[in-house]
Amino acid sequence: MLFSEYGGVGSFVVEALVRAGIQNFILVDKDEVDLTNLNRQIIATTKTIGMSKVEAARNRILEINPKSHVEIYKENFTKESVAKFLEKDLSYIIDCIDTITSKIELIIRAKNLHIPIISSMGTGNKLDPTAFEISDIYKTSVCPLAKVMRKELKNRGIESLKVLYSKEIPKKIETEKRIQSSISFMPSVARINHCRRSD
Repeated sequence: MLFSEYGGVGSFVVEALVRAGIQNFILVDKDEVDLTNLNRQIIATTKTIGMSKVEAARNRILEINPKSHVEIYKENFTKESVAKFLEKDLSYIIDCIDTITSKIELIIRAKNLHIPIISSMGTGNKLDPTAFEISDIYKTSVCPLAKVMRKELKNRGIESLKVLYSKEIPKKIETEKRIQSSISFMPSVARINHCRRSD
C-alpha cells in the first residue's frame, strides 16, 4: 500500500490501517516533523519534532506491529519520481499530496496501470466533520481543490476518480497572510471516511 505525502490525513489513515492488521506500507514524504504539525498529525510530538516524517511514521508502525514491512522515501512526488514507486507491487494508493501537478501525475499513472487509488481533497479551514463524503470527483461540489482537479482530470481524459472531500465552505480567517489551517479532529475524521469506504 502506497501513501503519498504523510501529513494530517495520511498519518491517521496509516494509524488505522496498521491497527487493523495491514502490514505492508510504502511511505513517501520529504518533510520533517515541525512544531506546526502538533495540531493535526498523529506522529507529531515534542519528541519527534525535527525528525523525518517517514522515519517517525515507520517507528510508530513498528511499535504497533513489529511484523510490518515499511519502506520509506524522504522525497517529494514529482513527474520524474512517480514512476519508480509505481513499479512496485501495489494493492492500493492513498493520495494526500498538496501539490496539484504531482497529484494529477500520480492519479494518471495509477489509472493507466489499473492500480486502485483514492485521493484526498482539501480539509483546511473546515470544522464540520459531518460534511465529509466519499464520492467520484465529478460529483463533488464546494471544495476549491476538487474544482481544480475536476477540470484538470477532464482535460486529461480521466473519467472517474474516488475522492474524499468536504461540502463545507472553508472558513475565512482574517490574518495578514492567507493561511490554511486544520483543527485537531478533522484529519482523524477524514481518516474514518477513507478507511470506511476505500474498497
